[in-house]
Amino acid sequence: MEDIAKEIYKLCEELFPINRSITGDGFRQSLSILQRYLPELKKFEVPTGTKCFDWEVPKEWNIKDAYIITPDGKKICDFKKSNLHVVNYSIPINRVVSFEELQKHLYSLPNQPDAIPYITSYYKKNWGFCITQKERDKLKPGNYKVFIDSELKDGSLTYGELIIPGKSKKEIMFSTYLCHPSLANDNLSGPVVTTFLAKWISNIKDRKYTYRIIIIPETIGSIVYLSRNYKTLKENVIAGFNVTCVGDERTFSYLPSRQGDTLSDKVALHVLKHVYPNFKKYSFLDRGSDERQYCSPGIDLPVCSVMRSKYGDYPEYHTSLDDLNFISPKGLFESYEVYKKIVECIEMNDILYPTVLCEPQLGKRGLYPTISTKNSKNIVKDMMNFLAYCDGSLSNLEIAEKINVPLWKLKDIIDKLKKENILKEKKLNKG
Repeated sequence: MEDIAKEIYKLCEELFPINRSITGDGFRQSLSILQRYLPELKKFEVPTGTKCFDWEVPKEWNIKDAYIITPDGKKICDFKKSNLHVVNYSIPINRVVSFEELQKHLYSLPNQPDAIPYITSYYKKNWGFCITQKERDKLKPGNYKVFIDSELKDGSLTYGELIIPGKSKKEIMFSTYLCHPSLANDNLSGPVVTTFLAKWISNIKDRKYTYRIIIIPETIGSIVYLSRNYKTLKENVIAGFNVTCVGDERTFSYLPSRQGDTLSDKVALHVLKHVYPNFKKYSFLDRGSDERQYCSPGIDLPVCSVMRSKYGDYPEYHTSLDDLNFISPKGLFESYEVYKKIVECIEMNDILYPTVLCEPQLGKRGLYPTISTKNSKNIVKDMMNFLAYCDGSLSNLEIAEKINVPLWKLKDIIDKLKKENILKEKKLNKG
């Protein structure tokens, strides 16, 4: 446990310094690092100008350096010290501006004077710098040299996709975004936890379902991906999750799909109820990430989110305070474990029916303890309660909810009952 937690955090440390955006070399470099862990992860490039529904792929943006020189010769807003200092997608500039003009292109947070904000200008040509309010307050009238060595060009948008096949063509989808610069919780935690989750899924023996792992730039990436794959997704995806903000140690939170009652929603609520009962529940009206695209009318995918501190709802969000100190190995590992339990529950979610009438004789099959202890009583109680609802109409998850027992804790019981031919799986058309 401790080793995996450290590995997950170490990957965050490696990725953190890289400057990323919705397009460009930083995204590619970061995706290449994840491919070391997931060699089957495929990289796709979608050219600038490609139409995707009502949108089109923007120009590719890359940046080498940026800074401001004050009237007294001091270098501030140095991109090489923090890539948050530059407004993401800033056009190149190299000139001297007045104090008054500079102020129009500076962004700071008066209520968080020590934080550098994260600001973007993807779809309107602009330039700017992000600065702490404390440093901004020290600026004096005079002429300032502003320098941004960036490039906007016809290039491409990059995304990654991994398909882990199972017995069924029906799919479980995990989508996460990798497009922010040095932000730990609202960017890196999602791709890193998803990467280790995908490694674990790859090692599941006799996987029932196929798993689709998507690593994209937020918003435009999901739109591009859907424009290429939505028919397949609509046909095959039975549950999906937008994985983001899973690295801190604050309470867990849940944001539903638009429908609110999909398999994704039911299994997420089941796991959180038993593992972190004090989790915070949001409305779909609180959405703000790629669940907007996946759940939009006409697409209608069953996608929800299980997070720690929800994006937009914690003070460190989109600032330099969302750093490697804000996340932790423990926080990342606990999120990894929650998503593992979600997968386990989905894989276990059969519909079973009894092969014998009335109550089965468990003793002759070695399923009834000969010595009664507190623990054995609970096992028998769970077994008998589970059997009581196995009538071929309810799924295992529905029964676990009725008897108020975590589905994963029923696995041994279910396996034994199936092995003794007391229960059989109702065959469904799984594709």
